[in-house]
Amino acid sequence: MNLGYACINTVLSANKIMTNRTMRRKTFEAKGVEYVSELALANVKDLKTIVKWNNEFGIKLFRVSSGIFPWSDEYNLVDLKDYDEILKIMREVGEIATNTSQRLTMHPGPYNCLASPTKKVVEKTIRELNCHSEQFNMLGFEPSNYNKINIHVGGAYGDKESTLNRFCENFHLLNEDTKNRLVIENDDSPNEFSVKDLFNGVYKRIGIPITFDYFHHKFNTGDLTEEEALKLASTTWPLGVTQCCHYSESRRKEKLDESIRPQAHSDIIYNQIQTYGLSPDVVIEAKLKEQAIFKGPKM
Repeated sequence: MNLGYACINTVLSANKIMTNRTMRRKTFEAKGVEYVSELALANVKDLKTIVKWNNEFGIKLFRVSSGIFPWSDEYNLVDLKDYDEILKIMREVGEIATNTSQRLTMHPGPYNCLASPTKKVVEKTIRELNCHSEQFNMLGFEPSNYNKINIHVGGAYGDKESTLNRFCENFHLLNEDTKNRLVIENDDSPNEFSVKDLFNGVYKRIGIPITFDYFHHKFNTGDLTEEEALKLASTTWPLGVTQCCHYSESRRKEKLDESIRPQAHSDIIYNQIQTYGLSPDVVIEAKLKEQAIFKGPKM
């Protein structure tokens, strides 16, 4: 089982090594894509540093930030003035990851709603998801669920069945590379989608894998035990691609503070991750990021 973390390396960020340099809308409108290009170039340079650090410390799984290219749905990446240099560095990052067996994934933000009843939201989501896939192409990765693009359905809109129908219909509007990378994750509310919901309503129809989130399952079991949900999700991953899961624990319990939102993530991990005979890759979603991998029991 490979353990990984998401987006920010706390050790390196203390030295301003980061991949999410961005700007406000007002700044983007004033400075335009020329400034975007400068930020993106700095971001990919630091991505290379992070991936090399991960290898040095034996980390084989890393979620790449979705903020490498600020306001990415407003322009074409190839039009950036530093595109050639950015592409060169991205290819170097991809080669390092491949040569060190480091799995890179992405998780676009919650505003990406492929099942939205609003046409503009769906169109923006399609641009965002295709742009994420383009970034994996820039890294030199073949389109597969190994380098997954992970999303949620994005709300049930008061009608789960209709929402899942829209998701499956709009999935076919994505480009082929994006479709080959997309995976879907269970939600942390009974009003949204459990592993069972996704298995019956998405996987059976369009065949995309399910990312099992351990912590979300505690709030939305779909009448499955943790073991049953994990193993059901495992059957959705294609042959030759290791199942990927997310794991976090309760910040409320960690801090002994009932005012904290029940779904909030803890700083580190305190319990062993139960895999029930399976060997998935697991992204640890803890506040202390890579430090959480080295602190406390994991398996």
